[in-house]
Amino acid sequence: MALTPGDVRNAITQIGSASTPSKLDGYRKLQDQILSSPPTDDAALTSNLKIYAESILGDALSILQSRPILTSFVDGFAQCKSNDAKAEAGQHILDLIAPRVASFEEQDLRIKRIVADALIEQEDFSGAAKVLQTINLDSAQQSYSANDKAAHWLRIVRCYLEENEPENAVAYINRIKGVLLDVTDRDTRLHFLLSQARILDSQRSFLEASAKYYDTSLETAIQEDDRLQALSQSIICAVLAPAGPQRAAALAKIYKDERSKLVEEYGIMEKIFFNRLLSPEEVKAFSQKLQPHQLARTSDGSTVLDKAVLEHNLLAASRLYRNIYTKQLAKLLNTDEDKAEIYASQMIEQGRLSGYIDQIEGLIFFEGEGSGEKKLGHVDAIVGREQAKRDENIESLAERVEAVASLIQERYPEITAQMVH
Repeated sequence: MALTPGDVRNAITQIGSASTPSKLDGYRKLQDQILSSPPTDDAALTSNLKIYAESILGDALSILQSRPILTSFVDGFAQCKSNDAKAEAGQHILDLIAPRVASFEEQDLRIKRIVADALIEQEDFSGAAKVLQTINLDSAQQSYSANDKAAHWLRIVRCYLEENEPENAVAYINRIKGVLLDVTDRDTRLHFLLSQARILDSQRSFLEASAKYYDTSLETAIQEDDRLQALSQSIICAVLAPAGPQRAAALAKIYKDERSKLVEEYGIMEKIFFNRLLSPEEVKAFSQKLQPHQLARTSDGSTVLDKAVLEHNLLAASRLYRNIYTKQLAKLLNTDEDKAEIYASQMIEQGRLSGYIDQIEGLIFFEGEGSGEKKLGHVDAIVGREQAKRDENIESLAERVEAVASLIQERYPEITAQMVH
């Protein structure tokens, strides 16, 4: 027969009038009844657990009496099958313990982990992370190893990543970095590596994310399917990275890996590696595999993918032409002239593309591969050379105008005299 909240209150009243030994025994029996009897619903079970906890943590029992009862209760509470009851009642119990947490530190720790597990089962990952954050790893009563700390912080990181909140995960990734040299557990180190990759990916640091995913794909301790998934993510991030020498180096490393032929992204990676132009159909098919943050809009209104493809096709065009009119380039890139020129100038300035732009003629000149380093001096030299040509032309024109004026003065002095007066 299921216990109602009224039944629990009556039982507690009877226990309160008993002698101390009988009182402690009565609490344990009531605890077993609450946790073992089938509740009419989760709400009833939650109420029963709250009422029971309020009683054992109230003034009726001393701390010395409450501690063993609470310890026994936590053992049974962990086996409760209702995640809703564990999450709600558990949080209430933590609130009751909070003023005296120093006296119930072990029980507080265990309940927090139980509540976090329940919230994760409910897919409330942000709530679970917040509960786990309240666990004190610098306790004077208990010592935690680097493995323990890293595993705990990593759990918080993974919860935030599940909620797509990488900005909250970064602080705990940084904490793990502080103890990583002393972490010996291989699984923890692997999950740390993968979490780093996911954070870098979500922050659009695609080159760094690609490298971390690739390193993860090489770990033999991981299942083969998971390793190929990491390799797939490495390729996706490399494709989305800014076009240039650094991305080319990353793609070369992956392309040489024989496993790359086993993943779906191999086709588009091969075309990019060999600097071939990407068609709209290929780009659309690739976009179906991307996550929301990888399709987010950038400051100029383009998606991350649009920008990566435009930059790649611009780089591919530089292999086909020594120079090209901006209008033709825009048509080739399926964009407008202004955007084509802006992207070209940015890539040249950043050293990802070697060349210069003649805005007067509307021409872009390509000069081979970029070095990956900013070439402001090179650009200044080109601009200076073009400016010198313009100055020379202006000076020549001025000299000719002056010569014509002199001839007019010689041939028509009376006109000149009238102009002076």
